[in-house]
Amino acid sequence: MSFNRKEQRTLRHKRLRQRIKGTAARPRMAICVSNKHIYVQFVDDDAMNTLAATSTLKTDKTCNLESAKLIGEQAASVAIEKGISLVVVDRGGKQFHGCVKQVVDSAVAAGLKITEKATEESK
Repeated sequence: MSFNRKEQRTLRHKRLRQRIKGTAARPRMAICVSNKHIYVQFVDDDAMNTLAATSTLKTDKTCNLESAKLIGEQAASVAIEKGISLVVVDRGGKQFHGCVKQVVDSAVAAGLKITEKATEESK
């Protein structure tokens, strides 16, 4: 059985989402990197709603490392305004390098704390 790139990424994302779950105390920081834009959302999976979001659509930037750093800083500031300081990263099936890594690194530098799991066992 052979899968194309999109199907492989979808399968990876499904595997990741079995382990990663956002709560009100530790929302899921969902990062989506497309060819043109970068999107970051803070999601509470228990209540099934988005707590905060930002993207390069609000700026004139496109998808590159410079804009990834900017979006990471913006995401951290938006999250801190909403009272979010502890998050779980959902990389969306993408590899943890390039723009995804830059978003996370700049968000951590701006004040967010990253945890491995959002479950009660990790406390």
